Amino acid sequence: MKNLSKNIILVLVILFSSINLFSQEVNIVPYLKQIDNGQKVQALSQLAKLKDEYPDDPSVMFLEGVLTQNGQNAVAIYTKIINEHPKSRYADASVFRIYSYYYALGLYGTANSFLNRLKNDYPNSPYIKIAEQRNENITQPKVETPTQPVANEPAFKAPQTNIVYKYTIQAGAFTNSDNSNNLKTKFENAGFYSSISDKNVGGTIFHIVFVGKFETEESAKKALKIINKQFNLEARVTTLTQ
Repeated sequence: MKNLSKNIILVLVILFSSINLFSQEVNIVPYLKQIDNGQKVQALSQLAKLKDEYPDDPSVMFLEGVLTQNGQNAVAIYTKIINEHPKSRYADASVFRIYSYYYALGLYGTANSFLNRLKNDYPNSPYIKIAEQRNENITQPKVETPTQPVANEPAFKAPQTNIVYKYTIQAGAFTNSDNSNNLKTKFENAGFYSSISDKNVGGTIFHIVFVGKFETEESAKKALKIINKQFNLEARVTTLTQ
């Protein structure tokens, strides 16, 4: 898995560096190569100019998505590509990246729907094979419905060693560790217990932020509404892995 991140970028480079199937789109291969070579800052420095010159170009949109550190914002960009430019050069890569984001969040039902879309709409996409290399089973989790919050929820605090905790709140997933650490710090400054877990999805490392540990699903649901409202998030309840 550790080499998959480079493989994903290299797939893009190899597929489009020697052919001209999408000559109407901006060639972003040089910038993808920069990212693959660890020169992300250099690629980012060119993005603003590209967006000004080609604001509606789907390849430029894809480059922006790759360089966007916040997962939700990146998904919004990829969604625009596949909805408005489904036959564009990086449409299949956009579907795959949406799939990877939801997979990292543990929203396996949603992730699976995008994997199916990738197979149906882009049956020759090399990303299908990358996705299928994963050994984990994708299942649809239960939908969590927030209930009324309770004041001073004790489970937000540091967990006690003599209690078995089964649930937590998944607050966000970031490819940039600074963003995940910043959110974790916000929780801790507010007096909430928080932790970060890394997950490798298709060669991309997601830093997943959790807040609180709870004995029951009901108490987790109550705390969820507090978190979402106080921090303007779209967090969700999830089970703890032992």
